[in-house]
Amino acid sequence: MKTTGSCLCGCVHFEIEGEFEQFFLCHCSRCRKDTGSAHAANLFSHGANLQWLSGEELVQTFTLPATRHTRSFCTVCGSALPIEIPGESFIVIPAGSLDEEIAIKPTAHIFVGSKAGWDHNLELAPKYQALPQHI
Repeated sequence: MKTTGSCLCGCVHFEIEGEFEQFFLCHCSRCRKDTGSAHAANLFSHGANLQWLSGEELVQTFTLPATRHTRSFCTVCGSALPIEIPGESFIVIPAGSLDEEIAIKPTAHIFVGSKAGWDHNLELAPKYQALPQHI
């Protein structure tokens, strides 16, 4: 299976060949900082291959010192991008960076003990197809 993805500005394109094994919604404070949202949505794969189709030189990787918390991003637009975890032979792929639909559904919410205080009953909030006109 091949799946393609890219960053927001379109400077970086990549392809993942292989299956996604896990799909976690991570609520830890580090992932919330990374995304600026309630949680990160990351796919995990052992054995898949990551190939940069364009813009590899624009990909920056940051590892929080003294932790395993690592993220890759486009240096032009800041979009989250896949990362091959050194020494652990697996790839972490931000689900939002993919350009096509995938069959796998989230496996689990993780680190829910540290989720944001406002991240409760979100399904009850009003829903709009686009930005509300009163904004």
